[in-house]
This record gives sequence, structure tokens and C-alpha cells, in this order.
Amino acid sequence: MLLGVGRHSLPKKRRNPSVYALTALAPAAVLLGAQSDTGPMPVVEPEPVAAPAPEVEHPAPWSVEIVAAPPAAPEPALLTDPGSAGATPASLVSASRWRVVSRTLPAGVAPERGLQVRTILAARNISAVFPEINNIGGVRQDALRWHPDGLALDVMIPDPNSEAGIALGNQIVAYVLENVQRFGIQDAIWRGVYYTPGGARSGGYGHYDHVHVTTTGGGYPDGDEIYYR
Repeated sequence: MLLGVGRHSLPKKRRNPSVYALTALAPAAVLLGAQSDTGPMPVVEPEPVAAPAPEVEHPAPWSVEIVAAPPAAPEPALLTDPGSAGATPASLVSASRWRVVSRTLPAGVAPERGLQVRTILAARNISAVFPEINNIGGVRQDALRWHPDGLALDVMIPDPNSEAGIALGNQIVAYVLENVQRFGIQDAIWRGVYYTPGGARSGGYGHYDHVHVTTTGGGYPDGDEIYYR
């Protein structure tokens, strides 16, 4: 017969058991072998099974929540005409972009009626760059076609015979010649000198109280033009 003492079980008497005896004693040996070396196998009480927690739906990790600003927060200023139709977010973004990069020019001191687009561009830029100028003539009757056709400006110089006045007239001539391509400059006349993109010649040209500027015109405006500095 096989006796068990923990895992150190030894047979008391060595003999060949029958197959039937070994089969009958195998469960007892397994039970005895599973016991502790120092005592009987502890009885383990089954843990109570908690009731299954209710299923909770979790939002997807990529969901986005849009929270409206509180009523106390200031509303963004509209950059469009208040009289126009309601501005959409896209129009606000576009207006903001234009506001940041805009170099648009308002009308200057020259009356623009009858002027062609390049003449208007030159007049507005002269007004913006030289705020001392408070009078620029445009369309008027003349024996030559430049003024009647909206191709010429008369930039009147304050105190034209003074040192400051002469210097101001020289600066305006230099400015328009630096922008020949932008303004479509054909010529300028100041203090008896006729200036062109190809050079200057003096003698008998008059214009001692204003700088005469002629452009190549570019056609008459249709009202949708935007002029840039």
C-alpha cells in the first residue's frame, strides 16, 4: 500500500501491485501529492462573483466637441461692409487675409473723373507718398490730347520757387521715373526740363509751379479696379 506525506511520499513495503490496485489508488495519490509539506491543503472559499457592470458607451477618441463662446465674450469684429449681407466665416477669413496683406490705395487729392487707370494709379501713389501735395489737376481742356484724354497730371508744388519747393518737385520727378513700368510713365516736365525713361533734355519747357506727368493710360476704369501702393 502507498502512503503519502506531502510531496515526500515513500512506499512502506516494496511490491508489485496489480493493475487494478494501482488504478484504484491513483486518485488518492494525486490528492495527497497536492497537499502542502507542512499541513493539510487549505480550503479556499470561492470568491463572490460581482454582478456585471452596466455597459458604458465611450465616445470615439477622434470626436471633436465645438464649444460656443460664453455670451460675455466679445464678438469678432466684422471686416465687411455692415450694410452687406451676413458675412460667412469664409468671408471673414478672406477679409482678414486681405486686411493683413492689403496695400490698397484710397483716392488721393486728384479728381479722378475722366482719368485712365495708370494715371489714377500714379495720382494715388503721389498723394500717398507726398502728403505735402494738396492739389493735383487732371482732365482739362488743352490744345494737346494728354489732359483731355485723361493721360496727364499737374502736380502743384507748394511755394514752388523756394528751396523746399524745388527739392519737392525734384523728388516727385525722381519717384515717377523710378516707377516707369508700374505707372506707365511716358514723360515728366519740371522747371524747363523734359524727362523721359530714356533721358532728359532741358530748354523752353516751362512748368515752374507744377510737375507735369504723362502716362500711357491703360484704358478707362470700369469701377472694379483696386489700386495698390
